[in-house]
Amino acid sequence: MKKLTDILQNITIKEIIGSTDISISNIETDSRKIGQSSLFVAIPGTKVDGHSFIDATIEKGASAIVCEHLPETINPAICYIVVENSPLILGLLLSNYWDNPSSKMTVVGVTGTNGKTTTATLLYHLFTKLGYKSALLSTVVNYIGDQAIEATHTTPDAIQLYALLNQMVESGCEYCFMEVSSHAIHQHRISGIHYAGAVFSNITHDHLDYHKTFDEYIKVKKSFFDTLPASSVALTNCDDKNGMVMLQNTKAKKSSYSCKSFSDFKCKVIEKHFDGMLLEIDGVEVWVKFIGDFNAYNLLAVYATAILLGQKKDEVLQVISTLVPVDGRFECFRSKNDITTIVDYAHTPDALENVLSTIQKLNQDNKGQVISVVGAGGDRDKTKRPVMAKICSQMSDKVIITADNPRSEEPDQIAKDMNAGVSDGMRYKVLTILDRTEAIRTAVMLARPGDIILIAGKGHETYQEIKGVKHHFDDREVVQDIYNSLSINR
Repeated sequence: MKKLTDILQNITIKEIIGSTDISISNIETDSRKIGQSSLFVAIPGTKVDGHSFIDATIEKGASAIVCEHLPETINPAICYIVVENSPLILGLLLSNYWDNPSSKMTVVGVTGTNGKTTTATLLYHLFTKLGYKSALLSTVVNYIGDQAIEATHTTPDAIQLYALLNQMVESGCEYCFMEVSSHAIHQHRISGIHYAGAVFSNITHDHLDYHKTFDEYIKVKKSFFDTLPASSVALTNCDDKNGMVMLQNTKAKKSSYSCKSFSDFKCKVIEKHFDGMLLEIDGVEVWVKFIGDFNAYNLLAVYATAILLGQKKDEVLQVISTLVPVDGRFECFRSKNDITTIVDYAHTPDALENVLSTIQKLNQDNKGQVISVVGAGGDRDKTKRPVMAKICSQMSDKVIITADNPRSEEPDQIAKDMNAGVSDGMRYKVLTILDRTEAIRTAVMLARPGDIILIAGKGHETYQEIKGVKHHFDDREVVQDIYNSLSINR
């Protein structure tokens, strides 16, 4: 229980009706979760407006209401707090309720279209190996110390997020590394969090189903940096054409990293192999167990962040040499007859191009075929579908278009949208097999020794979402089962 007066500290309020000298048991935005002494925050939405549930929450025991406009009937026993923007205020309320947990740790947010999961996860493992109790909030899994907690969103909703941050503090975590999605920024899910650091990886074509235009997508990402305090550090990839845009209005200390141009932190790829790369990071050569130029950027961002947070260069580089790739990110499987299968989360045009470009460079010596298995998610940005198929058809010898997570859409319509991007001259190399298992099996059957199969889009995911139901499905398991059934073990 916490006094409402304390929860409202340093919050801009338009009007208060009733007494704030009451105790609050919890803060909720879901009317179904309201209990005695709850504080209900009415959030306006596109489908459901929380204001329409105010009376129902009072009947269930809510003793205080935060809203953008008052209901028609005022209950004299209830405290009403009117604010300008309830989604924004929610995070501030939660921060006060949990005694500002983000101020008791070093919290670093990683944002961008691609590379968020890898960068945040590797930072977590790096600082853990450096001896700090650390936490992670990511698409794949959340960690509090060494305790794994299932992740349901790239960035949890504000109520879940603050509960997790509080658990981190209570368990003694010194650092928290978290992915920060554009949805979370736009919906104010991260409101109230004190960030000691922010990292920008890149920005490419994605989420236009939500943000509508690319310019709006950029503005949302930039707003994350605009709100950083002067005590924070802001790190950007200056090889991305919008990288320096992110830092234009930030008060934070500005730093940059690059593999191609002048920057504060620099990396050069010296050698590339299927089992790793030799990098030169800030003048020091280091062998890493990662593949691809995109991972050189991820590792450089990890290194730069650690240095900006006060870690020693030699110790950071030594640990980086021991780190391993994140599940489902360019994860390689080799068969006994020399077929390489790569499972990767690439689900945007830019990510696909990066992965296929890496495969082509690694494939220069043996000249094997590149076979891509790719789909696109339903109920998401439709404009990227033909672009993804076009890239695969141009950069692969064979392409199998299949289902990803169709969600509420029909898989065949998604496939048609993708096929629309394949030119007549490339159509001969493209198959459509909607059953994802059969698509992967076909790719394996088509492959010859020395060939490389890319299975893109789902990566670490262990489910396939169809018509609102999540069915168990793991690309990595499917690959291993097929290899085993053909007696050509990984």
